[in-house]
Amino acid sequence: MLNEWDPIGVRPDLGGPDDEYSCLYAPLLERLAGGSDPAEIALFLRAELEGHFGLDANYSQPEAFAGELVDWFAGGAPA
Repeated sequence: MLNEWDPIGVRPDLGGPDDEYSCLYAPLLERLAGGSDPAEIALFLRAELEGHFGLDANYSQPEAFAGELVDWFAGGAPA
């Protein structure tokens, strides 16, 4: 899902690295497993986009993506 969202524009299917977002996997799964709501997930994503990746998070709409992640996890996300 992170590669499909691709907030920094390095899509693996277009030749970009497939592990660009690996730094987000564990923290996101921990938050999802801990019951974080979309607003909490969005705050984390916004902080990572701005602090770690140096981007304007508004462009990537982390709030919308956070909702998708929470729905995905609640729906029995694949392991």
